[in-house]
Amino acid sequence: MAVRPIRTIGDPVLRSVAEPVRTFDDATRNDLQNLVDDMVDTMHDVQGVGLAAPQIGVGLRIFVYEIAGESGHVVNPVLTVGDEPQEGSEGCLSVPGMGHPTPRADYAQVTGFTVTGDPVTVEGHGLLARCLQHETDHLDGTLYVDRLRGTSKKQAMQAIRSLNYTSVVADVHQQRGDSLASGRGSSFGAPAAPTAAASTTTTTTTNRANRPVRNHAGLDRSGGAL
Repeated sequence: MAVRPIRTIGDPVLRSVAEPVRTFDDATRNDLQNLVDDMVDTMHDVQGVGLAAPQIGVGLRIFVYEIAGESGHVVNPVLTVGDEPQEGSEGCLSVPGMGHPTPRADYAQVTGFTVTGDPVTVEGHGLLARCLQHETDHLDGTLYVDRLRGTSKKQAMQAIRSLNYTSVVADVHQQRGDSLASGRGSSFGAPAAPTAAASTTTTTTTNRANRPVRNHAGLDRSGGAL
């Protein structure tokens, strides 16, 4: 298991549609388990609440999550959402240094597989639903800033195009790189306490042991970036 560098906006892998996992033979299962373990370690290390494989440069349809006591992974997720909207802001580990109100559905469900090829379903409302939508977007080459509307969209695009934002991204890369090289990991930023609990319902065939939710200033309802 290892902490891997996180790709940031401007990297082509974040704008590419990820490939589905096509086989679950013994060799593939071992590779997938190692990948998921690295993704979880990386997510924890940067105090995130979700991470998709393209965010560490792997173009496969896999994401991991850990929110409000629920944790796991999904391979080849298929997303369905409800009609009711929810309010809330999002941040993203691949778009560091900002967060914006992002329209999402209040309910979401993904169906897919575990690394062993067993069927898995994850569903929930609120923060978990937001995470499922955010991470599935990553697998389709979509970033949360693409979902923004109105003033939030304008502000985000202006910030991303500014020279100052280029410096912000460079600073984050430097912090993560220095920390990785030192063996301390790549955590940055102080944790923020959650402001509201999410209502969730999750059914999985396999699950990693529950760990405390780690937070990073980005999502105002969770304190966690995705």
